[in-house]
Amino acid sequence: MQVLFFPDSDEVDVSGDATELAGLALILLTGQSASETTTSTEAGFGGTALASIEVVGADGPGVRIAVDPARGALVIEGDRAGLAALADDLRGVAEMDDGGHRHIEYYPDHHYLAADSQPIVVNSPHGGMPLPSAD
Repeated sequence: MQVLFFPDSDEVDVSGDATELAGLALILLTGQSASETTTSTEAGFGGTALASIEVVGADGPGVRIAVDPARGALVIEGDRAGLAALADDLRGVAEMDDGGHRHIEYYPDHHYLAADSQPIVVNSPHGGMPLPSAD
């Protein structure tokens, strides 16, 4: 799994195969754990590769997604219901059978994200863009 942080847009980009994305969903369901990510020497399109994802159970409501640049970590902190909802979103991306991605970002009345969460983009295991149609 590769996690890139783009400081200019304050956005996080997550890529992995179906097993890695499903594994992260499982970590979210347990509420407390850490997962190492793959760091690459390749250019990350201006992004900084993060070394780990840390999941912390907390009293709710909601989930806060944040980057800790000093530790090179993506920190996901939240209550069980919110972490389960985020896990469902990740499983949905892991099960995509085509290219694509899902934006997970706060908007007013978001059902599980806290207002101060950083936006993330989770890419399909088949790539971030849908495959062209055969027409």
